[in-house]
Amino acid sequence: MSLWSRWLVVLMVMVVGFLAVPEQVLGQTPKTTVDFARDVRPILANHCWACHGPDEMSRGAGLRLDRRDAALAVLDGGRHAIVPGKPDESAIVSRIEHEKPSRRMPPPEFKKPLLDAQRQILKTWIAEGAAYADHWAFVVPRRPALPDVGGSTWPLQPPDRFILERMRKAGLEPSPAADRETLIRRVSLDLTGLPPTPEEVKKYVDDRSPDAYEKAVDRLLDSPRYAEKMTLGWLDAARFADTNGYNNDEARAMWPWRDWVIAAFAKNMPYDRFLIEQIAGDLLPEATFEQKIATGFNRNHVITTEGGIIEEEYRVEYVADRVHTTATVFLGLSLQCARCHDHKYDPIAQKEYYQFFAFFNNVQDRPPSFSVRLNAVSEPKALYATPEIRSRLSEVTSKLADLDAKRSKYESAHKTDAAEWRERLTAEERTKLLIGLDKAKAAEQESRLRQHYFDTVDPESRPLALERSVLVREKGSLEKQTVPTMVMQEMATKRPTHILNRGQYDQRGDRVEPGVPAIFPPLPKAIAANRLALAKWLVEPNHPLTARVAVNRWWASYFGTGLVETLEDFGLQGELPSHPELLDWLATELIRTGWDVKAMQKVIVTSATYRQSSRITPEQLAKDPKNRLLSRSPRTRMPAEMIRDNALAISGLLVEKVGGPSVKPYQPPGLWEEVSVERRHKYIPDTDDGYYRRGMYTFWRRTCPPPGMTAFDAPDRETCVARRGRTNTPLQALVLLNDPTYVEAARALAERMMKAAPSSKDRVNAAFRLALCRDAGDEEVRVLTGLFTESLERFRKDPARAKKLLSIGPSPRDQNLNEAEWAAWTTVASTILNLDETISRP
Repeated sequence: MSLWSRWLVVLMVMVVGFLAVPEQVLGQTPKTTVDFARDVRPILANHCWACHGPDEMSRGAGLRLDRRDAALAVLDGGRHAIVPGKPDESAIVSRIEHEKPSRRMPPPEFKKPLLDAQRQILKTWIAEGAAYADHWAFVVPRRPALPDVGGSTWPLQPPDRFILERMRKAGLEPSPAADRETLIRRVSLDLTGLPPTPEEVKKYVDDRSPDAYEKAVDRLLDSPRYAEKMTLGWLDAARFADTNGYNNDEARAMWPWRDWVIAAFAKNMPYDRFLIEQIAGDLLPEATFEQKIATGFNRNHVITTEGGIIEEEYRVEYVADRVHTTATVFLGLSLQCARCHDHKYDPIAQKEYYQFFAFFNNVQDRPPSFSVRLNAVSEPKALYATPEIRSRLSEVTSKLADLDAKRSKYESAHKTDAAEWRERLTAEERTKLLIGLDKAKAAEQESRLRQHYFDTVDPESRPLALERSVLVREKGSLEKQTVPTMVMQEMATKRPTHILNRGQYDQRGDRVEPGVPAIFPPLPKAIAANRLALAKWLVEPNHPLTARVAVNRWWASYFGTGLVETLEDFGLQGELPSHPELLDWLATELIRTGWDVKAMQKVIVTSATYRQSSRITPEQLAKDPKNRLLSRSPRTRMPAEMIRDNALAISGLLVEKVGGPSVKPYQPPGLWEEVSVERRHKYIPDTDDGYYRRGMYTFWRRTCPPPGMTAFDAPDRETCVARRGRTNTPLQALVLLNDPTYVEAARALAERMMKAAPSSKDRVNAAFRLALCRDAGDEEVRVLTGLFTESLERFRKDPARAKKLLSIGPSPRDQNLNEAEWAAWTTVASTILNLDETISRP
């Protein structure tokens, strides 16, 4: 059967299956009754609320449809938009079915016409009483009972019960468990971002104890790699980068905050503490240096240092960015939509937006002076150093203070008049010491002579002065090893906050105080309404969103899609949860465990749902094409950084070092110059281990992100990104084939293959075990050994071509290997690194 014929069969199966899918699986209206949250609210939100929703300024005809009391109110002329139980008497029905297109709702210019099925849903809903329901995301999660799955032995963790129940309703059953090699590769990639070694695979496969998998998971969770993998997903959300952005885009040091995040995940900091310290660590009682560094989360935004700007205009943008990021990351809401007017969909008024804005409006945000803009750090800032340097610096500073106190006491006890100074100092010394000093300033002359005497002549104080000079030099050396990094810090005088008309920085309206939207529980009482109060409010057990948003993000990291697909939007425009009860169970479980992050990861990856095979059947494709019911494990392409890390790990080039300043591996020359003002920035790749560090440590210039990563959908980090896109383009294959990073990795992998075994088959299998945790199949061996033979013939005929291929990359080469053979195996290794299976999570 031809490839086209195979695809045609698959397409027919999908079409037939789609037509046979139960209506509830597709989200259509059940024939018996209409559910407001599932069926009606999406129609009203998408087609009606822009003109008849929360925003009073844009509301038409005085009609509001987002609240039942308003929707049932009397309209001008005495009619009712909705008469419960009587669609024929409801004005809304007559308008959505009006025979004249110009009078029909929604208006033609809105370009969102209703389908016939949607009109029928609205009519049926009104006929059944026009019941409203609160949006699920604004209701405090309640811990649901675990579903009864009839004694099935498939569930291994509580989430499995919810998944199995939902599958069965759609006529599906779980997939078989993945084979052990696939599972250990999957969980290693998911928990650490790196593949397991062949030795780790063998150890797990050979371990037949009942808890073998759990032991493997515990090992991975305890690895430093786990903390790095968890941090990687956090960098997009926090819009982390190594430059300011905007036109000048100077370098800055925010990597201390990134290292704080790594350390937090490594020690399994509870999520509530993780949130509080990033939002308001500086406001905690007796805040530690690390807690202040944590607040860099809300200093990661873009900052301009251009001349001629209106500083207040940009300062307001910085505060708005903090509002957007905090709301998106922790609340899963598009709060920024209320900056210029009441939110058109979610119950958030413009006044409430600026009340939230007020929490972040009391930071100095002073731009750096022009003289330091090439290494610009905006106030407020802290001097970051390693714990060892900080400890020694504190020790030296303390010794200096003690020494100065001791010297001062001694000198006070041994005061002598100035005639005596002159007798004990030579005329040459006196003249030299007094050069440039006004002769009329006798007191200053005496002070200088006296200090010189105590520092260089007096037998008891001279050793103290010598010791002090040594400590001063050491302190200076230590301070040079510190890095200025931006943090949050409240101003001494509170800055007033005003509603800004249309969001304009200079159009001030009424003054507001810090507060939260009325749809949520109130702020904690008895504490000041500041960022710390906001942070504590976010982690109150009765908060409806914080825990849900967190567990949903983690779920998405393992299954490709969250239980709520729109990670960034739990509001009325967001997607409904595929498994609402499971989402609430996970959220309440996170709180029950004391916000234990590792415990939640373990629950998910040890579940039967997670362990399923990713092989898809025609029935699954037909009934659940997007795998929202999770009757199989998803097979997804790795994120950009992981693709690179994977290639380096497989080839043996990866250098594992946690934290530190960002590094500069290979990238095409000239890019920075093309996008920088006056071509002032030039990219100079590292010549040391930085060339082979993990992708999360790569220097990130906002105006020119690493091109090898942007090809695989890495964002520019100018704004908060909660959910990366995933595209497939020819450019990605070209990067994997031609980028020197991957060519060098192929050369290094080829060297490992050649040294692993003498035969071609064994060499191919060695590469497969490194890259895919399995042996190659007979057909794969045949194709790849054939490629080797063809390539070897070409390189023997053209030795210069082989030498050129092997010269790519700075890593050392074994001069004893045959170059033509090595180049041929490099071609094979490149093919293996380019396999879809290699760059995919299995």
